[in-house]
Amino acid sequence: MPEGDTIHHAANRIRPVLAGHIPDELATPHPRFGRDRWPERLAGRAVTAVDAHGKHLFLRFEGGLVIHSHLRMRGRWRVRDAGGPRPGATWLALRRGPREVWQINGPVLELMTASRARFDQRLAALGPDILAPELDEPAILRRLREDDPTRPIGDALIDQRIVAGIGNMWKAEACFAAAVDPWRRTGEVSDEEALAILRAVRPRMQESAADGMQDRFRVVYGHAGRPCPRCGEASLIRAAGQWEDNRTTYWCPRCQR
Repeated sequence: MPEGDTIHHAANRIRPVLAGHIPDELATPHPRFGRDRWPERLAGRAVTAVDAHGKHLFLRFEGGLVIHSHLRMRGRWRVRDAGGPRPGATWLALRRGPREVWQINGPVLELMTASRARFDQRLAALGPDILAPELDEPAILRRLREDDPTRPIGDALIDQRIVAGIGNMWKAEACFAAAVDPWRRTGEVSDEEALAILRAVRPRMQESAADGMQDRFRVVYGHAGRPCPRCGEASLIRAAGQWEDNRTTYWCPRCQR
């Protein structure tokens, strides 16, 4: 699943193409949008902002209309030169001049009013964005302490109601960077350790959001059976499904406590 850095990177690429401009063309090729008349409803409206919160991306138009996207597992945003063939799974295409923005295979793609976006329960419940200009650490700690104290800290980190934007890959890398066992109960993780995890992952995610090069930060994720980068041959990276969603977690059983 694309994580918060991937969505912020997409927003950063889309913004120079669309923000402040009326798209020359807006199309919704997927049959599911055939009766929604988005091209007619958005015709002549400038894109006033392109922003992201956690794993959610928003295209905001004049007149208080907002396109909201969540890519889940298979969706993608692409910015390309106009004129080439669009992928068959393109759900949304916006063109301005020589550049085109595509949303491909995005299971959550909806046009809503700005007021609905503000009060939508799915969006209102989101925790502070790990990539916000100023990270609201007290709010994250408060949400963490209100959660189930028996829940593993690794699983709590990917709960978007606690902190938005961290997914399974960054969860594993954050816990490893802070040398915290992702299987420890949240109630046994101190505030200082929780903040160390957030502060370890945030700058890495910021770099990835800026240049889109996430793979260079994969130190333990996907590396089960390999020597630990800290311990060397003394310990091998392990992997196992965690908590209710059984999302695979990677960790070193020797140096993460």
